[in-house]
Amino acid sequence: MAYIKELSSLEGKEVELKGWNAQKRDSKEIVFMTLRDGTGFVQCIINKNEVGEAAFEAAKRLSQESSLSVTGKVVKDERQYGGYELHATALTVIAEAEEYPITPKEHGVDFLMDNRHLWLRSKRQWAIMRVRNEIIFSIHSFFQEKGFVQMDAPIFTGNACEGTSTLFETDYYGEPAYLSQSGQLYGEAMAMAQGLIYTFGPTFRAEKSKTRRHLSEFWMIEPEMAFYDLKMDMDLIEEFIQYVVARVLGKCKTELSVLERDTTYLDKVTLPFIRMKYEDAVSVIKGEKEVNGKTTLQMLEAEIQELQSEKSKTLADIEEREKKIESGELKKGEVNFNRSKVDQLKNVLKELEEKEQNIPLWLNSAKNFKRGDDFGGSDETVLTKMFGQPVMVYNWPQEVKAFYMKEDEHDKGYAKGVDLLAPEGYGEVVGGGERETDIDRLRRKIVEHDLPMEAFGWYLDLRKFGNVPHAGFGLGLERLVAWICGLQHIRETIPFPRSYGRLLP
Repeated sequence: MAYIKELSSLEGKEVELKGWNAQKRDSKEIVFMTLRDGTGFVQCIINKNEVGEAAFEAAKRLSQESSLSVTGKVVKDERQYGGYELHATALTVIAEAEEYPITPKEHGVDFLMDNRHLWLRSKRQWAIMRVRNEIIFSIHSFFQEKGFVQMDAPIFTGNACEGTSTLFETDYYGEPAYLSQSGQLYGEAMAMAQGLIYTFGPTFRAEKSKTRRHLSEFWMIEPEMAFYDLKMDMDLIEEFIQYVVARVLGKCKTELSVLERDTTYLDKVTLPFIRMKYEDAVSVIKGEKEVNGKTTLQMLEAEIQELQSEKSKTLADIEEREKKIESGELKKGEVNFNRSKVDQLKNVLKELEEKEQNIPLWLNSAKNFKRGDDFGGSDETVLTKMFGQPVMVYNWPQEVKAFYMKEDEHDKGYAKGVDLLAPEGYGEVVGGGERETDIDRLRRKIVEHDLPMEAFGWYLDLRKFGNVPHAGFGLGLERLVAWICGLQHIRETIPFPRSYGRLLP
């Protein structure tokens, strides 16, 4: 038995493939079937004269997602997906599927999410999961090559890392406990033992939010480094993101092609990241400071005009194709092609209209942003649009950062924290910074954040015994997957998403 991913090395040979019928069309003498086996997709040409009447009729009857074994010759054909096809000589049905609920027609999001266990089989979801896999592998490779030790933070915790408002509380043998919202505090303890560590595990946030950026359960990568300051931390973040993106671009060309991902912005990740202090970033957002000769307000107003022009062209294209279809002059294949193209154009139009609706909100947010506030999604989008590449914003007002962030000795009132903002509206993908080493300041911050002092006794011990400068950061895996894949919603980035209002399947 062979796998579809191996076909490029098996050209001209006869192989056996086992998989599922993803899609098929047939005529009197030939069945064209798209077979998937988990490693890829390939077109199988099933000719009645080659496989025999019984096997041919079985192929014609096969419903979507029926499983089968196909034996045939591997033939190169650059017109086909993957560059190869299989000319069948034998076919055996393994199991016939019942009527499959997910068809090539358009389905609503709720329907697809209710059938997530089946939706995962689609070509798009297959590609996303394989990109996710490569990202995970690349993350481990990066840190392992740099001598980091992977260690695991507990999922049950007795204290909050950043406040209790977004914690899931549970009973722990009669005592209240929480599902971890971050492994960072434990990471600091582990770094004091190993020097360079990273954790990689599930985290939980009980935010009653249904935005495209939020999940209730997601995976976090959190390195902590003894003897690191903020600059060293930012250098590592930049090197890390560049490494992972480069690996995905090199290893996942097929998957990114399936997703129709425009990699223009990903290619720019090789350039040095933009680094700017919070106050400078605010000046850019509010349109007080020019970037490359224009302000954010001018940029957004120009974008409205571009979107309106694109909308007009798309509408005209849809109208022209629909007229051709209605004329009755096209052949069946041309009709199907144009119908498919119209569906694609309508999706493009929907995206353009959504962007057009967002811009006035972004403009309003930019004009009315108050210094000292944290950035919202609109603010992050506007800022990264000005540069078209990742932007690191550092030295934030202490009030908007966690209690453990170190105050800048030379810039009082500002924490030595950093957020990495991804371009194309994907916002914050990394948050980190230098950790507070002053035990008295930490105690005051714990009180100011209304956290129980007794829960942090062990954490304060880290400042009593072998206290050193240290820093770290946290990366939300699903946000990184969404950005690299170019997804509009984070729910597609994880096999079985858990979000506000959804616990099944």
